[in-house]
Amino acid sequence: MSVVEITSENFDAEVAKSDKPVLVDFWAEWCGPCKMLSPVVDEIAEEVSNVKVGKINVDEQQDLAEKYGVMSIPTLILFKGGEVAETSVGVVPKDAILKMIGA
Repeated sequence: MSVVEITSENFDAEVAKSDKPVLVDFWAEWCGPCKMLSPVVDEIAEEVSNVKVGKINVDEQQDLAEKYGVMSIPTLILFKGGEVAETSVGVVPKDAILKMIGA
């Protein structure tokens, strides 16, 4: 499945009301570590079908970053039933992300 671009406008439909867990990557264009993590997140989106994967650009969606307390990027948040289930900050290996989402 491909990565979904998440905004304030589609957050409820894509994350809060999703029938499966959603892994959200909070990132920014200027962030070097984000660029390192992004291809790993893209790979996971293609390989895993039981979890939806989305990305939130913190520069464009500052309200969502603030709402979920994102202070450093990249930050990965796993939502289950619309609630934060787990959070990971910084660049982490693929296997750690797979473990986080239960894949």
